[in-house]
Amino acid sequence: MQMHKATANILVDALPYIRKFYGKTMVIKYGGNAMLSDELKTKVVQDITLMKYIGIHPVIVHGGGPDITGFLERVGKKAEFVSGLRVTDQETMEIVEMVLIGKVNSEIVNRLNQCGGQAIGLSGKDAGLIRATKKLAEIHKDGRVEKADIGYVGEVKEINAQALNDLLEKGYIPVVAPVGVGDEGESYNINADYVAAEVAGALRAEKLLLLTDVEGIYKDYEDKSSFLSSLTETEALAYIDDGTISGGMIPKVEACLTALTKGAKKTSIIDGRLPHSLLLELFTSQGIGTEIVR
Repeated sequence: MQMHKATANILVDALPYIRKFYGKTMVIKYGGNAMLSDELKTKVVQDITLMKYIGIHPVIVHGGGPDITGFLERVGKKAEFVSGLRVTDQETMEIVEMVLIGKVNSEIVNRLNQCGGQAIGLSGKDAGLIRATKKLAEIHKDGRVEKADIGYVGEVKEINAQALNDLLEKGYIPVVAPVGVGDEGESYNINADYVAAEVAGALRAEKLLLLTDVEGIYKDYEDKSSFLSSLTETEALAYIDDGTISGGMIPKVEACLTALTKGAKKTSIIDGRLPHSLLLELFTSQGIGTEIVR
């Protein structure tokens, strides 16, 4: 009986958040360890399907870096990175498209549909969803910043929000592979965090949720009591400047700031290694990650 009461209390406690988010759009950047464990894949898909059935409109933008690197190794091609960006020649770009669109995207779509969702896979080429331009890598050397051409690596120029809104209105869950298209029809490999940020901004999303491999942001990572559950844009920029936010967390935070600037209401960096992390972030009073707000 006690277990039944506890279950009922959990559902009742979630009611204010279900009411708050009903009819709202949530953009989820799906990547990291949450994509490597079969158990976590299932739980993420369950979370997203539940969100859909209670009236939330989820949009997924996924990564797939480990899969790309693994396939490159299988064909005898070494992965190269400059300033954290994958060097992408024509052959690598073809592999990126094959892996992201043909393998990772289709797997996520299939899992969602098997769970009861109505998912549709997309890349930036579908309906001109992600218009892109070439991105040059920035190399910091001897106090100078040099630009380097690393191939078919892009940045978002424009998101076709209407295409996504049309799918959402018809009850579908869009699943977006971060491959953009240039003015001449060329393909570009784009960082999934930045694509998710631009999609969240273009859709004026209620929230951007970035699934990562860490709990969130700490003032001092060695001191677990210094966890930051919430930050403003101003505070986040200050922490980047003073080095509190560093390394691989910088692109995540920059993606959040971009989303807020472009029109998203809130953003959260949450631990995708934790089962049902999306539900815990959205439907509990404290959440589990670091929220960055305007």
